[in-house]
Amino acid sequence: MSVSNASDAYRDGLFGEFGGRYVPESLMAATRELEELFFAAWEDADFQHQYRSILASYAGRPTPVTHCANLSADLGIDLYLKREDLTHTGSHKINNVIGQALLTKRMGKSRIIAETGAGQHGVATATAAALFGLSCTVYMGAVDVERQALNVFRMRLLGAEVVSVSSGSMTLKDAINEAMREWVASVDDTHYCIGSVMGPHPYPLMVRQFQRIIGEEARPQMQEIAGSDPDFVVACVGGGSNAAGTFTAFIDSDAALVGVEPAGGAAIGRGTPGVVHGMRSKLLQDEFGQVQEAQSISAGLDYPGVGPEHSYLASIGRARYEAVDDGQVLEAFQILARREGIIPALEPAHAIAYVLAEAGKSIPAGSKVLVTMSGRGDKDSETVAKILGEA
Repeated sequence: MSVSNASDAYRDGLFGEFGGRYVPESLMAATRELEELFFAAWEDADFQHQYRSILASYAGRPTPVTHCANLSADLGIDLYLKREDLTHTGSHKINNVIGQALLTKRMGKSRIIAETGAGQHGVATATAAALFGLSCTVYMGAVDVERQALNVFRMRLLGAEVVSVSSGSMTLKDAINEAMREWVASVDDTHYCIGSVMGPHPYPLMVRQFQRIIGEEARPQMQEIAGSDPDFVVACVGGGSNAAGTFTAFIDSDAALVGVEPAGGAAIGRGTPGVVHGMRSKLLQDEFGQVQEAQSISAGLDYPGVGPEHSYLASIGRARYEAVDDGQVLEAFQILARREGIIPALEPAHAIAYVLAEAGKSIPAGSKVLVTMSGRGDKDSETVAKILGEA
């Protein structure tokens, strides 16, 4: 599979006016080394074979597409889920982390660091570190450490050090800040494994390429199961890696691409162009360019920016981005569990909430709708139980 497929235009790290590499001089060499290494590895048949073999034998790929018969009947559409919740570690994050761990070994580095919000990327990183014999440190906002206690335990059980970040809003944005500071100080032996399609070049492109396996599996699966491409492809968006990985396979189709943001974030819906975490993209900021805090019931979407490719797709009209509020997400979380026996993570529950709200409206009756079920809801059960007064 060639990197030229939907990628050559972005070798300079730009998606239209978005993207780029806004890093201190101390990290410029590291990002350039990573860029060169990634492009060489992606074109290397041996790397591709190793990467995909591990995803098959260890992570459980390919994941199935499930037709939601009960909700389809309820809504008057055909609803399908791409089941990334069924991978080892319980989310799509493993696809990217296995790739970056292989690159870490190629660079001869012995340590990997990561940021995490909902904990799924942290768990995936700790898992890969254990598999490949790497030292691992995960930065996590103090608020998220509390609300994602199960994933904190899992990371520590896997041998990772979890650093609780108490600055700022104590959420994902601040965990990224601390991880980047740590990378500056330890770049010689440490790789920073960014978990989403954000950050300085080559991360937005590289992470998308490692996640494109979602869409590459889903498109032929839909053609086999449903008889055609879907009419709508829907995925939640914080940084946006699961959406980017799915959308890539459908860019040249007639499917409408819909990213669903939290109403308390919605960087595309409410943000303006600016620079954050090494990239130019749309973000929540005030008139003086100060980054504003996002708010979401979902720790994984509690981020004031968005991946630059999503900003680009919105700017050219190829994808649209909608928002749902926490109440809608809680309702979707429960409805999917009760009607289909599938407990979603709060992140993809945003995508389900959008479908529930728009079926028969902007999603016409009879439409085939594919939703990326990016993670399972074990990690969020305690949070939801507390909100519902059942804990």
